[in-house]
Amino acid sequence: MNQRAQLEPPGAPLDLSKPARYHVVGVGGPGMSALAHVLVGMGHRVSGSDMRESEALDRLRDAGVHVHLGHDESLVRSVDAVTYSTAIPLTNIEIVAAERDGTPVMHRAGMLASICAQATAIGVAGTHGKTTTTSLLATVLDEAGLNPSFVIGGDATRFASGARWTGSPWLVVESDESDKTHLALPLHATILTNVEADHLENWGTFEAIVDGFGRYLAQIPGPKVLCVDDERNAEFARGLGSDRNVVTYALHACADYTAQHVRATDRGMEFTVHGPAFEPVAVRLPLHGVHNVANALAVFAMARSAVGMEPDTIVRGLESFTGVARRFDHRGSHNGATLIDDYAHIPTEIAAVLSAARAGVARGHRIVAVFQPNRFRRMAVLSPEYRDAFIDADVVVLTEIYPSGDAPIPGVTGKLVVDAVLDAHPRQQVVWMPDRDDLIEYLVAALQPGDVCISMGCGDIAVLPNEILQRGAERAGRA
Repeated sequence: MNQRAQLEPPGAPLDLSKPARYHVVGVGGPGMSALAHVLVGMGHRVSGSDMRESEALDRLRDAGVHVHLGHDESLVRSVDAVTYSTAIPLTNIEIVAAERDGTPVMHRAGMLASICAQATAIGVAGTHGKTTTTSLLATVLDEAGLNPSFVIGGDATRFASGARWTGSPWLVVESDESDKTHLALPLHATILTNVEADHLENWGTFEAIVDGFGRYLAQIPGPKVLCVDDERNAEFARGLGSDRNVVTYALHACADYTAQHVRATDRGMEFTVHGPAFEPVAVRLPLHGVHNVANALAVFAMARSAVGMEPDTIVRGLESFTGVARRFDHRGSHNGATLIDDYAHIPTEIAAVLSAARAGVARGHRIVAVFQPNRFRRMAVLSPEYRDAFIDADVVVLTEIYPSGDAPIPGVTGKLVVDAVLDAHPRQQVVWMPDRDDLIEYLVAALQPGDVCISMGCGDIAVLPNEILQRGAERAGRA
């Protein structure tokens, strides 16, 4: 873990208003490639380094970033600043060389803060729902002709990208709490979707996470849009009661913005939005799940409160949404079974995805849920919380833990999640598949026509649908 990123506050933001030369260490990562795209869009000369080829690097080259495979201290000579992510160790030779030469070295949080300072920035924060909500908000502003810049944690289908810089007064940014980046950003307004236990390897305790979000809200001068279905958000709203910039939304509680007549359809969710100073409006959201109704409410509240948009314009934007990569992402079919991939990796996210499938595309069909746990330290603490996450699945397939850089912990394996589910639901069909090749073979053989197979997690589970399709094609070729 990069201890400095965890313990030291970021430095003063750079002035990005004048062209300069910047180097991005680990430029192929999603967060760092987003920064590189934005910096190039601003007119800066940008270079970056990474250890292996990827589609992300090809896209960066096409955008004008000078990409180098491998790390070399010569890459940071004559640059104005170097930026790196939490995943990069401080012993990286480029960081060491830059610091030796007196070149400013800045964690990603500082560079993102510098970007935010160049526009009226709206952040989307919370334990889950950030990427979809950020993408929805960027889509609504774009559909209204406001041409927003954005930095999102995934590729929005509409833009075929997760980041861009347009020079517009508006910037929409995913405000990530995992490494405390959210506390560094000079934002005008924010959405806070929910507050739950996650990233305890960085925060230590849930109380510390809550305190961090409290400090985050305290430094936002403009609208603070809070989902008060969430207990902690409701407490924040009560504590900020005298702040006229607090705007609330909810599906089940009293709030400024609410959704009524919520109904799942084959194409998504239908509902009416009720709020202050406008007549209720109907929305046909092309996303599945009640959780996405809440995300749309958040966007509606922010677009009204911070931007002053008319309800019909917001509805048009919401209804034009075309999705985000790895969010209920249809990836093909095998033997008549639909393959869906999703980033969900904490219990409430998993439960929401499966509930949405049960009410929508999987209505009347068998759901095969495949989950890859993430990080040994997370599973050592949170594995019991997964006990009820899979209640909407007919078959639960659990894999070994994806480390994401974590060191193994004796006795901590994916079997902890298996035990948690079976202890709570002994009759649930649970399959333990720690070996990846066995997992692929099992699914290729077990999936039946009409099944909906949903693979979930934030590790290399993302390529599982492709592996199933490839193995299935190989079997068909041998037949």
